[in-house]
Amino acid sequence: MRVYLLVIVVAAAVTYLTTPLVRRLAQRVGAVTPLRERDVHSVPVPRMGGVAMLLGLAAALLVASRIPFTSRVFDASPGPQWVLVGAAIVCAVGVADDIVQLDAVTKLAGQVLAAGVMGWQGVSLLQLPIGGVTLLSAPAMMAITILVVLVSVNAVNFVDGLDGLAAGIVGIGAVAFFLYSYALQRGQFPDDFSSLATLVAATTVGCCVGFLPHNSHPARIFMGDSGSMLLGLLLATATIAATSTVDPETVADEEIAPAFFPLVLPVAVLLVPLGDMLLAVVRRTRAGKAFWHPDKKHLHHRLLQMGHSHRVAVLVMYSWAAFLSFGAASYAFLPLVQALAVALAAGSVVLAFTFGPLFWRRSRGRAAQVPDGAAAAGTAPPREPSARPRQGVHDGA
Repeated sequence: MRVYLLVIVVAAAVTYLTTPLVRRLAQRVGAVTPLRERDVHSVPVPRMGGVAMLLGLAAALLVASRIPFTSRVFDASPGPQWVLVGAAIVCAVGVADDIVQLDAVTKLAGQVLAAGVMGWQGVSLLQLPIGGVTLLSAPAMMAITILVVLVSVNAVNFVDGLDGLAAGIVGIGAVAFFLYSYALQRGQFPDDFSSLATLVAATTVGCCVGFLPHNSHPARIFMGDSGSMLLGLLLATATIAATSTVDPETVADEEIAPAFFPLVLPVAVLLVPLGDMLLAVVRRTRAGKAFWHPDKKHLHHRLLQMGHSHRVAVLVMYSWAAFLSFGAASYAFLPLVQALAVALAAGSVVLAFTFGPLFWRRSRGRAAQVPDGAAAAGTAPPREPSARPRQGVHDGA
C-alpha cells in the first residue's frame, strides 16, 4: 500500500505544481473558454488542464517503474507505458480541441486511435466475467474494448460542467476502484499483488487530487477536453485491466467478490456521468438535435435551477458518486444484508442532503413572506422582484 500511496503523492504533486505553468501556456496559445450563455463563470478561464494531469501521470509511472514492487507491472505485457501512449494521444486531441474547437467526428477518431493503439499492444478485454468466463473472438473483444473507452471518455466529458465537478467525481470513483482492485489482487495473489489496474487507478486519484485545488470554485483553470478525455481513458483502462486479469471462478471461490463484479464496479463508478450522458442523448435526440449539441439541462444545471449554490451542487454530485462507488465496493467485502443496510443508510443521508436544504429554504421563505399581522388578516404583502442576477452555465458538452 505504501508504494501506491507514493505513486498517488507523486502524481498529485507534479499535477499541482505544473498546473499554473499550463495555465500560462493556455493563455498564450488561446486555449481560453469564452463567456457563453450556458457557462457559470463570469470571466474567460484558461483550459487545457489535462496537460498537467498527463505530466503527473508520466511522473508517477516513471517513479513506479523504478520501484521493485511495481516494476514487475512494466515487465509484463501489456505494460503501463502503452497506457501512457494512449493517454498522450487522447490528451493531444483534447489540446487541439481546447485551442481550435475540433468537430465531433475528428475527436471521435482520436479517441478510437488512442483506444486502438492500447488494444493493439494488449491493453484490451480478453474475457467477460459474466457467470464464469465468456470468450469472444479477438476482433469482437477489440471492438468492445474501444466501445468501453469511448463510453467512459464521453461520459466524463458530459459531466464536466461545474468547477471541480468532473475531477472530483472521477477522483472519488478512482479511490473506490483502487481499494477494490488492491484488495482483489492481494486476495488472489498474496505473494505478488501488483497490477496494472491498481497502478492506473492510483495515478488517476493523484492526478485528480493535484488538479482540484486549481479547479475548485471559482476555478482558475478548466481541465478542458484534454483533461476530461484523459480521465475517461484512465478509468476505462483500469476497468479493462481488472476485467482481463481476474479469474472469475477464483474470485467467486475466495468470496472476495461475485464473479461479475469487475464489470459492476466500473459501471457504479461512472453511473452519475453515464446517467447524465444517456439522458442528454435521449433529450437531444427527441428534440431533433445532434446528441453532441450542448444544452443547459444536465444534472448539474438542474441542481442549480432547484436553488442549490454552485459549491453545494458540486457537493451533491460528489455525494451521489461516493454513494454509488463505495456502495458497490462495500458489496464486494461485506455480506449482502450488511451491504444493503449500509447502502440504505447512506442513500437516506444523500437524499436528505440533496433535497433537505431546498425544503428548509422554501419553508423559511414562506414564513418570511407572511408576517403575523398579515397572516391574521388573511393577506400577505406583495413580493418584491429578486435582484439576484441569473448565472450562465459552463459545460463541456
